[in-house]
Amino acid sequence: MPDIPWSTPTQAAPDAEVYVMASRFETASLTGAIRFFLKAPGIILQIRKAPGAHGAALRARIFSRTFLTLSAWEDRDALYRFARSEPHRSSSRAAAAYMKESEFTFWTVPASELPISWDETERHLAEQKQGY
Repeated sequence: MPDIPWSTPTQAAPDAEVYVMASRFETASLTGAIRFFLKAPGIILQIRKAPGAHGAALRARIFSRTFLTLSAWEDRDALYRFARSEPHRSSSRAAAAYMKESEFTFWTVPASELPISWDETERHLAEQKQGY
C-alpha cells in the first residue's frame, strides 16, 4: 500500500528546535489494519491544519498490519493540543479496540534536519523499545 509522504504544513524557522513524535502500531487483524488505514488520511489532513505542526508522514504496511507515523511540532504542547482534538481524539480511542501493540517515542531536532528519514524513525523506535 502507498505511504502518505512527508508534508510540511508550516515551515519552522531553520534555527528552531522541533519536537518529533514517532509511533508504531500493529493491529490485531487485517480488518483492523484496513480501518486504521482508512482513518489515516483524515488525521493527516487534521495535522496539516493544526497550529504548530511542521510535518507529518505515514508508512503503511497493511498486509503486515503495521503502521509507522512521524510528525514534527513546534513544541510538545502543540502535539498534545492536536492529540486532544477531533477527529484524532475519537479515532485513537476507537482504534484501541483493534490494536495489538503501540509504541511511541519523542525527541527534538533542529528544524533544518526535517524531514526525518524512515531509517532514523525506526532507529528511535527500536531504542525506545530497548529502553535507551
